[in-house]
Amino acid sequence: MSYRENFKSFIPAEKKLPELTLKAVLIGAILAIVLGSANAYFGLYAGMTVSAAIPGAVMAFALLKPLKGTILEVNIGMMGAAAGTALAAGVIFTIPAMLLLGAWTDIHYLETTIIAALGGILGVLWMVTLRRALIIKTDLPFPEGVAVAAVLTTTVGNDHKKKKGQASVSGIWLALGAVLGALLKFGQVGLRAFEGKIQGIINIGKYNIGGGENEAVLYGGVAVSPALLGVGWIIGPKIASFVFVGGLLGWVIITPLIFLATGIPAGLEPIDGFFHIWENYIRYIGVGAMVVGGLYTIFKLRNNLADGIREAVAGIKSGQTIAKKRTDQDLNFKYVFLAIGALTIPVFLVYVWISDNYVVSGVMAVFAILFAFIASAIAGYMAGLVGSSNNPTSGVTVSVLLLTCLILLGFGFSGAGAYGVAILIAAVIACCCAISGDVLQSMTAGQMIGATPSKQQIAELIGILAAAPVLALVVSALHKAYTIGSPDLPAPQAFLMAGVVKGVLGGEMAWPFVLAGMVLAFVLILIDLPVLPVAIGIYLPFTLSVPIFAGGVIRHITNKKVEKHYGLDDGEQTNEWELAIKQTGVKPRDRIMRTGLLFTAGLIAGEALIGVIVAFVIIAGLNITMFEVPPVLPGLLLWLFIALLVFYIPLRELYNRSSKD
Repeated sequence: MSYRENFKSFIPAEKKLPELTLKAVLIGAILAIVLGSANAYFGLYAGMTVSAAIPGAVMAFALLKPLKGTILEVNIGMMGAAAGTALAAGVIFTIPAMLLLGAWTDIHYLETTIIAALGGILGVLWMVTLRRALIIKTDLPFPEGVAVAAVLTTTVGNDHKKKKGQASVSGIWLALGAVLGALLKFGQVGLRAFEGKIQGIINIGKYNIGGGENEAVLYGGVAVSPALLGVGWIIGPKIASFVFVGGLLGWVIITPLIFLATGIPAGLEPIDGFFHIWENYIRYIGVGAMVVGGLYTIFKLRNNLADGIREAVAGIKSGQTIAKKRTDQDLNFKYVFLAIGALTIPVFLVYVWISDNYVVSGVMAVFAILFAFIASAIAGYMAGLVGSSNNPTSGVTVSVLLLTCLILLGFGFSGAGAYGVAILIAAVIACCCAISGDVLQSMTAGQMIGATPSKQQIAELIGILAAAPVLALVVSALHKAYTIGSPDLPAPQAFLMAGVVKGVLGGEMAWPFVLAGMVLAFVLILIDLPVLPVAIGIYLPFTLSVPIFAGGVIRHITNKKVEKHYGLDDGEQTNEWELAIKQTGVKPRDRIMRTGLLFTAGLIAGEALIGVIVAFVIIAGLNITMFEVPPVLPGLLLWLFIALLVFYIPLRELYNRSSKD
């Protein structure tokens, strides 16, 4: 049995506080609209989205504090915000591809709103059935969920009085981490005072391969991101190392080998040619590995999933939900499964509207409902590994698109006329996948602080219904103002989806690389190594894998220092969940880890919050940048300094004690 089964939450299960109140729901809905809109722009502009779990928690706290909101009400406000921003990711990854493929000349409001709402609702409902299997019965770290719980218990949680004489860990480390993370991020993306990532290739000579002399290069890079350091520290050295191994495979081994064998693609500079090879070929190795790794992960979780289904069936047969403690009460499974089944009808009608083919629509509607479960489980599991902001949701969306296109090919759909049909059919599942990761991060935080799952799930549904009608308007307005696909709004993820559809339905897909990824996944399974972290490393830019690995290395050194001073774990070491919420009676050994956890959670919180704020600055048309081409060195030095603090701050008392001795 996982220790999470009997975890003692910050607010005890037997204690009731105001939670799903009108003020909390309204603030959650407002934040869903505001932060979802910001994320839509940020994703189209930068190619990545920011999880709003942490910014949403901070903003909900600020808005509810004058209204005397409880920690559980703040959590409800955060749930709405998380739903809105997650839904934005699903929309912008797929819908803009309709413009890029020429299927639409402008964003169609009604289709976009209905697809977003259906996908979002489906994502929340499937996550109800997966909550226990992925949060309670696994040891997935859920780094942003842990960070949110640390933020909430260190801010709102201070209202709960501590007993005198009990040792605690100051929340100053959370605040310091947030300030440092925010300042560095603002300097990078707001002021552009220094570069946010450093990367490049070096020529290591020319070699004769296959009768022609080509350049051999090595690639390296790092994103100077405090948040990714924090993620690496929280997930620990093992997972961080597997992500890094995937990055090495894709970026340092396979891509340079293909570059050497084929030479620089015509008309491109060496660095652009290198990225061309990765974008068009190597990342599909990651996609293939994700498909197999995701299915294998679901297979490994089959007992947990079966327990949940048996529990649901028992509740349905008895006509009532089995009595549980408050912190383990989900929405009624009977109504959840009825709602999922009922959603087949509107999904079918939307697909008929899109394809004008009843048989195809019927098959695809059933496929969408069932595969949404699989895809959501995979996306949720990956979010549990590396966090929502680093979760390659686009990789899962590519997998969904591949399968969708193959099914359409089987029905005779091909060529340009089928492009739009494939995108819109897959968009429902994409929105579902995008929701799943953020739902699980937020639900993890709720589990730790003592929220009621059913009320959290209702808050997510309200957030989706609030955000869906607005997101279509926002994307349409952005297209009219900047033109999606232009340098002002490049929409890189939508270009990826458009490329996949053209590749499969147009007959130009890089299938050998997808199959190579699948074979790699089978090999990793046979030698009993985790597939998904490696697949994530291949798919993500290498610059993201490096800081995650650096955070994991720092955590490894910290663990060794603690073991050396206090001895090996005696079996009573406090786990990550307890460290995140513990306010009093912290042992010296655990004090070190909680300090590190608070500081790294602060780094994640500060960077995420600034990411959203900068999105608003850009939307407002304010130009506060300092350099067109910012310098590299200052950002790198500041990042190295923060990395040093991640190492030193948790261990400072040990070093101070040693110097006195």
